[in-house]
Amino acid sequence: MTNAFAFDAKQFDTAQIEALFFAPARAFAALSVDYSEKLINAQLEATKAYADASVAQLRSLVEVKDAEGLKSYMEGQQQVAKELTERLKGDAEKVVALQQEFAQESQKLTESSVKQVQDSAQASAKEASETATKAVKEATAPKAAK
Repeated sequence: MTNAFAFDAKQFDTAQIEALFFAPARAFAALSVDYSEKLINAQLEATKAYADASVAQLRSLVEVKDAEGLKSYMEGQQQVAKELTERLKGDAEKVVALQQEFAQESQKLTESSVKQVQDSAQASAKEASETATKAVKEATAPKAAK
């Protein structure tokens, strides 16, 4: 019984498939992983900053013992809100910048892949044309000798 999946990979030229499909796919996957890592790190940093601010505010609230302490705490809340708003704005800008960078790099990869495919197609067409021209010359050469 023969195994339908047992074949000799050496009989196939995988260089063109590698160059046209797998290499661009790996490059895009690597870009996606890098982008994901940067995005996750940005989210972790933001989450830690927000958690630290929340814990600090809770500690301040626990320290309130009288009306004057409550007044001071409430005045501090305005400053904390302002700081968190600025932090949120900065975090949003960072994410937008990451997305723009990812889009630009993706576009560069796509353009490079398309150019490579076009170059490969042109080379294949040229080779096919040369082969056809040679075949025509060989086919017509014996007729001229007769």
